[in-house]
Amino acid sequence: MAAEMILPENFRAAGLACGIKENQSTFDLSLFVSETPCSGAGVFTQNQVCGAPVKVSRERVPADSIRAVIINSGNANACTGERGIEDARWMTQQVASGLDVDENQVLVCSTGIIGHFLPRSPIEVGIPEAIRQLDSDSKGFLNAARGMMTTDTVPKQATRTLLVGGKTVRVSGVAKGAAMIAPNMATMLSVILTDASLDPSQTDQMLRHAVDRSFNCVSVEGHTSTSDTVILLANGAAGSGSYSEQELSELQAVIDEVAVELGQAIIRDAEGADHFITIEVAGTQLRAEAFEIAQTIANDALVKTAIAGSDPNWGRIVSAIGRTSVKLTEQDIVLHINGTLIYKSGVPAEFDEQSVSDGIRQNREVSIEVQLPFGEASVVFWTSDLTQEYVRLNSEYTT
Repeated sequence: MAAEMILPENFRAAGLACGIKENQSTFDLSLFVSETPCSGAGVFTQNQVCGAPVKVSRERVPADSIRAVIINSGNANACTGERGIEDARWMTQQVASGLDVDENQVLVCSTGIIGHFLPRSPIEVGIPEAIRQLDSDSKGFLNAARGMMTTDTVPKQATRTLLVGGKTVRVSGVAKGAAMIAPNMATMLSVILTDASLDPSQTDQMLRHAVDRSFNCVSVEGHTSTSDTVILLANGAAGSGSYSEQELSELQAVIDEVAVELGQAIIRDAEGADHFITIEVAGTQLRAEAFEIAQTIANDALVKTAIAGSDPNWGRIVSAIGRTSVKLTEQDIVLHINGTLIYKSGVPAEFDEQSVSDGIRQNREVSIEVQLPFGEASVVFWTSDLTQEYVRLNSEYTT
């Protein structure tokens, strides 16, 4: 039985349909609010073409007084010029007015089709209703997760608890994403909330650590979008005071877990995908080298189509490794697919190709393990296969 998704102490959430999307009954607005000021941090897209909400929110964090995050789906408010900036700020003003806080205490995210001006009328009606519906229960949390969705087929939530200083601390998060997914920062939206007591610097450091090991380690097709945002808010409701290094380390591990679960949920929901692929690269001198190899394999169209066809085509994987900037030869590579030794010391191993192919075909989970002899660094990366259905869905997205 799945664990109940619960918000941390003194957080409330809501989600609803306000009419941004063509289907007027589909949820398209989400609101997260803390009853007290939060330490807030954000990690945003590295795409130089970024949405207006990214520009507005990026100016407001890190900070020690964030109170809310407003998110709309169905419209990315990207490539919309000065009007887009005005619309993003207007959204924060509408929330601030309803909550009686300063607009700079409100962060904003938008996701959906690029290049369309934000429709103010439905949002102007929707924000007061979202404020009215704010609740600390699991239903409010679920509705907020639904309001962020675009092509997602399921809402994405995660929650964990731990004891810090003798008090129960909760970390809960939501994410949206199913395509246009690539690291730097991963193409999606996520809000992670905790009632732990952190200052803005700690919040920023913990978020970046978590993102580097989760959202930056997922990719569907290598496209970094205009709207990528991950926000971490910490309101201290579980008890004020400083934590020891050990307690901070334990809290970091839990924030990482929530981020990894959300990142993996995005890959599991990848549009039209048949396989969830885990790529483990170990034995490099630097983590950046293992990351480059894993990312190159994950984004290689030939590798992804081979998995879609249940074809253990190891040549494509070895070739992808070889075209990175990591100095190596074919003799340095050891490759396993689903636990079967496929390639070692520059030559293919003896294995039953039909059995490996059947294993890929009959299971959604696929593992690719690469071992190198140079050091102790490693990375785990997640991706999906590339199917005809993915191509169909994305070819029809705006038409």
